[in-house]
Amino acid sequence: MDRRALPDLTAFALLAELRSFRRAGQALGVSASALSHRLRRMEAQLGVRLLNRSTRSVTPTEAGERLLARLNPALADIEAGLTEVAEFRERPAGRLRLNVPRSAARLAIAPRLGGFLRAYPDIRVEVISDNSLVDIVAGGFDAGIRFEESLPAEMVAVRVGQPLRMMAVASPEYVAEHGVPEHPDDLARHACLRMRFPSGAFYDWELERGDDIRRVAVNGPLIADDVDVLKQAAVDGVGIAFLIEPGVAEEVADGRLVVMLQDWCPPFPGYSIYYPSRRQVSPALRAFIDWMRRPPEAAGRVITKV
Repeated sequence: MDRRALPDLTAFALLAELRSFRRAGQALGVSASALSHRLRRMEAQLGVRLLNRSTRSVTPTEAGERLLARLNPALADIEAGLTEVAEFRERPAGRLRLNVPRSAARLAIAPRLGGFLRAYPDIRVEVISDNSLVDIVAGGFDAGIRFEESLPAEMVAVRVGQPLRMMAVASPEYVAEHGVPEHPDDLARHACLRMRFPSGAFYDWELERGDDIRRVAVNGPLIADDVDVLKQAAVDGVGIAFLIEPGVAEEVADGRLVVMLQDWCPPFPGYSIYYPSRRQVSPALRAFIDWMRRPPEAAGRVITKV
């Protein structure tokens, strides 16, 4: 084998990491059958079997494990070298693939994305909105955006944007008929609109005042996995919703929603961009992180020099 085998070695390392021809093929932009053919060809050239395959799993053989032990550090060095060379470009370029929850896509990404793309025309951004806790490595993403409390320990997290706050909100009509809860215990007597995560778990309302911290498993007439559905139901007088402040700011400002339990809703750290700790940060990802950390008024403007 010679240096022309590098793509095959890279594919083998990715297969061993993801343990799936389908997922590795998606990450590389090739079909699973083409990837399987590439691996068989490499094994035939080496004269040894590198991966055990079954209908459900892909695992390295002993020979494959030994090759990986040598290969992974070398591939990391190559990636680092390519990243260093890319930094000599006048402007960052390449593809940037991001996985974000729908609320972050709407509140954090969308207001700043246009300015970023105009400032960096050689970068192509793909934003996948998904409320599930996705393995960004297995999914072939460069980075993700989540709250820090939801991030795996092995990830590097960089906070972007300002602190956020949850708000308990209801329509003036609901308040006129049912009154305002003054304490978290009062929520048991109210119609509360509940959020369900893709995992099936419910979001318990997290309320805090000083040292008094409450997690309230509310109940009510509506369960949804989309904050816009919950917000509209609150505007329509169905009950009380518990939503991120920027997402309801317009409705609160024009009087369609009333805020309650404000002293139980302190600010908390906002979104973080995260990526694998072992991965070299590409110039495109570094530019995006820097852009997202700019003040909101600056991030909306196009910069003329990068």
